[in-house]
Amino acid sequence: DAGQKHFGAVMCKSCGMIYTAASPEDEAQHIQHHQRFLEGLRYVGWKKERVVAEYLDGKIILILPDDPKYALKKVEEVRELVDNELGFQQATLSCPGQSKTYMFVSNEKRIVGCLIAEHIRQAFRVLSEPTNQQKFENQELFEYHRAWRCTTMPEEAICGISRIWVFSLMRRKEIASRMVDIVRNTFMYGTCLSKNEIAFSDPTPSGKLFATKYCQTPNFLVYNFIG
Repeated sequence: DAGQKHFGAVMCKSCGMIYTAASPEDEAQHIQHHQRFLEGLRYVGWKKERVVAEYLDGKIILILPDDPKYALKKVEEVRELVDNELGFQQATLSCPGQSKTYMFVSNEKRIVGCLIAEHIRQAFRVLSEPTNQQKFENQELFEYHRAWRCTTMPEEAICGISRIWVFSLMRRKEIASRMVDIVRNTFMYGTCLSKNEIAFSDPTPSGKLFATKYCQTPNFLVYNFIG
């Protein structure tokens, strides 16, 4: 020990980035990411915010495409951070002018969850994975790009979840589940959508795990495939 406080990989308790403390290059990259990330997630609030749910640990706000520019600018900032963190090529929204963005804002005025929903007409049901372990291992590279296989027979669906993200240090607090619950209750006025009327856009492996748990079946609905 030559006086260094940390060795090897360290996780920042504010931005969640894992970096090598002893590496100047990693440290510089962390500082850049840290400042951009925390600025993007900072929520100062605005007068006409649309609060759709309140909890002991925060609230969920809804932003619509015809909201003021400052609200849409924050949506764009957060969406960019979300896409970068998902590390996954996200499909474009089929109709951006009708999309709805839900953000979970913590009591510390930080955006710790984001969900973007859009209107869809049909989706496809995910097929259960084969139990053959060898086949699964051979598909490992394929699974990295796509976490599922689905039927070719479309089913009627109403709400597509284009993106769903929770800040890494705030996971396992039911934030994602609460956001989807609120989407089902508020997406269509006066109607509560069933779990069979929502579909997930090209989910990552972790997204597949969440959808399976939330829908209580591995055969949930998907849409918006990226080849």
